[in-house]
Amino acid sequence: MKKLFSVLVVLCWLTLPAWSQGQKRNMAGQLEAMKTGFITTRLQLTPQEAQKFWPIYNLYSEEVRQVIFNFRRDPNHNELAKEEALLNIKKKYSVEFLKAIPPPKINDFFQAEIDFNRLVQQEMLRRQRNGYPAGPPAGLPPGGP
Repeated sequence: MKKLFSVLVVLCWLTLPAWSQGQKRNMAGQLEAMKTGFITTRLQLTPQEAQKFWPIYNLYSEEVRQVIFNFRRDPNHNELAKEEALLNIKKKYSVEFLKAIPPPKINDFFQAEIDFNRLVQQEMLRRQRNGYPAGPPAGLPPGGP
């Protein structure tokens, strides 16, 4: 488990330089693929569970994205309303996820999502501290000079 986790972190670290090359859309797809692998591994989804879980997750993810998009466009930026909307989505989909995975895995899913986002943020902060705002400049190895 630790080895797989390390591999995912390294993959994240290696793919973030794509942002510096103007490939944000491609990077978002790569990041989503890494998140899928991270969650699948963390939840130890069986093929049957995964087949049922991911379509529900895609709907959940789209609703979360829409709330965040609307929040960013709102000039008032009502943080409390955003958090309430996100909580309502989690409550709604925790019932939907029961159709695909057992109850303990639902809580594990929400925690895995938090952990993955934290890993990505930490990697971005590390890169910024090292002078690479979105990844190393073209021609440099990912670790720097």
